[in-house]
Amino acid sequence: MNRNGKKAVVIGMAKSGVASARLLYKLGYDVTVNDMKKEISGLKEELSGIEYKDALGVPHDQAVKGADLVVLSPVVPIFSPFVEQARNDGAEVIGEIELGYRCCDRGTKFVCISGTNGKTTTTALTGELFKAAGKHTFVLGNIGVPITAHSLETKPGDCIVAETAALQLESIADFHPNAFGMLNITEDHLNRFQYKMENYIAAKCRGFENQTENDFAALNYDDPIVRGMAKLTKARVVYFSQKEEPENGAFIRNGRIIWRLDGKETDLIAAGELMIPGRHNIENALCATCLAMSQQLDAEAVRDGLRRFKGVEHRIEFVREKDGVAWINDSKGTNPDSTIKAVEAMTRPTILLLGVGNYDKKSDFAPLFEAFNGRVKAVIASGCNVPAIKLAAEKTGYSPVYVNDGPMIDMLKQAQTLAQSGDAVLLSPAAASWGIYDNYEQRGDIFKELVRQM
Repeated sequence: MNRNGKKAVVIGMAKSGVASARLLYKLGYDVTVNDMKKEISGLKEELSGIEYKDALGVPHDQAVKGADLVVLSPVVPIFSPFVEQARNDGAEVIGEIELGYRCCDRGTKFVCISGTNGKTTTTALTGELFKAAGKHTFVLGNIGVPITAHSLETKPGDCIVAETAALQLESIADFHPNAFGMLNITEDHLNRFQYKMENYIAAKCRGFENQTENDFAALNYDDPIVRGMAKLTKARVVYFSQKEEPENGAFIRNGRIIWRLDGKETDLIAAGELMIPGRHNIENALCATCLAMSQQLDAEAVRDGLRRFKGVEHRIEFVREKDGVAWINDSKGTNPDSTIKAVEAMTRPTILLLGVGNYDKKSDFAPLFEAFNGRVKAVIASGCNVPAIKLAAEKTGYSPVYVNDGPMIDMLKQAQTLAQSGDAVLLSPAAASWGIYDNYEQRGDIFKELVRQM
């Protein structure tokens, strides 16, 4: 392959970094891979078949010298000093989703989902609706498969349904969703956004900035912050609501999901037909409905997709029932608000496993304890967030809270001792997995494997 003589540096060698490096090599760049870690197990195998310069462990400011293009991992702040240095030296600095977008066929339709909680479920559900309607669809982004891994495969008429997190959106330039859904806004990743909520919200809202009047923005009418985002986009706004009947959008009437646009109503399904539990999943389904119907998908296909969708792995996922106790994996619950939604979906007395990771987002766990409402009979906590969890319990007068800093199997054995027939054990940590596990998927997989072995 002919090299184009340009140097690209990829910062951060997790999934998106690996996919970016491989894509850039195909595009003819001289690729340098960089990470704070000096060694990353399995990286050579993941990058097999391409030529690259190894700059693992090299400080970022040194690795980017002479670069024409720098592609950032989502966890690397766009406001890092080395980013400004690279730009001053003439490099363009973007994130992985921007690179992936640029390399897709321009006839590809982008349907994107953001917000604090519910993104993964809504993305997976929206993808199923597009597939049910016969669209050739890639489900990509923060859901676990980078856009850069498939961008060169796209053809005119294809659809990319993408989960887009604030950490990804803050580094876009041309990224343009044809439809962009915003679910909700609560505190998350504030340590990453200089402890300013406005920075976090601003990053989320970048998904609107390249939209035109030919696009759609699907906004949660029941969330005041999200409802107010209507003024930030040129796109046509449709709302989804469980409380009101917006003029255009998706809502609940007499227990049924209704879509309305330009005065024409389409009755879809009863909310009770959804196979995913909890009010938060009705919210997710309404958002997915807006995104699908705004893109003129066949209503019968949307009905079928809504009825058949069973949820996503690691999100209120039933693992097994043993001795009358249900074991539920919600490892995707990586912040307190997400765990609140999982707790609210429980129909049994619940033993809740919190923390289970060594990364401190500086979260306030008090709202979580306030939301227990008699559902949670005990909490077992581990990891670096234990002090914050105990403080929240004290503030709210909740007990009992057990601290178990052994391996996960010790937490499960303790939960098994506390549980009675008719109870549930819920892994919903309200915290990131980092520091102990590679990601929430690994944490959930280990939980499931241990539960099945019990």
